[in-house]
Amino acid sequence: MTDLKIAVIGAGVIGRTHIDALRKATGLSLAAIVDPSPAGQDLAELYQVRYFADVAALLTARVVDAAIIASPNDTHVPIATELLGAGKPILLEKPVANTLGDAAALAGAVARADVPVLVGHHRRHNPLIKAAKQAISDGAVGPLVMATVTCAMLKPMDYFDVAWRQDPNQGGPLLINAIHDIDLLRHFFGEIYSVQGASSNATRGLAVEDTAAAILTFEDSGIATLALSDAATGPWAWELSSGENPGRFPKHDAVTHLYAGRDGGLSLPDLSLWSHKAGGNWVHELDRSTLKFSALDTYAEQLAHFGTVIRGEAAPLVTCDDGIRNMMVVAAIKASAQQGKSIRIAEICEQSSG
Repeated sequence: MTDLKIAVIGAGVIGRTHIDALRKATGLSLAAIVDPSPAGQDLAELYQVRYFADVAALLTARVVDAAIIASPNDTHVPIATELLGAGKPILLEKPVANTLGDAAALAGAVARADVPVLVGHHRRHNPLIKAAKQAISDGAVGPLVMATVTCAMLKPMDYFDVAWRQDPNQGGPLLINAIHDIDLLRHFFGEIYSVQGASSNATRGLAVEDTAAAILTFEDSGIATLALSDAATGPWAWELSSGENPGRFPKHDAVTHLYAGRDGGLSLPDLSLWSHKAGGNWVHELDRSTLKFSALDTYAEQLAHFGTVIRGEAAPLVTCDDGIRNMMVVAAIKASAQQGKSIRIAEICEQSSG
């Protein structure tokens, strides 16, 4: 089978992550790097692939089958629209757009092009998450009742030297980090009906929040709490406990996600499954087991899936609609924090379409 030729657009941290994964991939190969910066050109020379300063030049050269968009958020929609118009399947990093208005425009471009779009909520490809999803789908915990998700990590001040990370429309841990947790909550529970949120920037004093919390109510049933801060010390963050990015973050023995159903409880990333014997309740000791999984590189798994999407062998696991819905939940949390009231996701949907 001939390798699919892939361009990576954006030579920042996440772009380099995709580049590293592509260089190890089977069935896909890195064919081009697109970035106007000298760093992008240097990377292309290092890996001996084609270099382009912009997408127009890439498309004119006709050297790739598909592209990964890992450029700054405010470029996602114009770049995606250009590639979709040329019939190129894309893996689009989150958030899929800079604003919900731009996201609506992107949805229109996707519908017109009828070209597959996979959104980079990579955690869904993690074998840990696949094992948890299978257990929930198989009824190991029964109908989900509640969840608690925590994300605490201390980012250094120089992290915010990059201007967009201080921009409320692009930065802040809700959009950068919690949007992945929101995607997983939707993956496990289904669609979110409403949120009650709170946020603060008191620790750093920047324009973006550094700490936030939310209560999420789901359409079918269930309630979840989400608490996060990128200005607090602790190992209770997926990045610091899952081992998903061994080159960037150390791995700690900590639990960050708790899911409780009618018949059992499940924690992540340790995959502990807790349950009572038949007829048991809170006065009886629980049995603990550990779900089995195969340790595989999450970004490699995402790339392998992208290959099947490009070839038309599978539908995207994370669609453009998923990416937009995750953005809507973040917007609802921010609106709730500002207005001091519960916000229905439908209200955000109506505002963005209006």
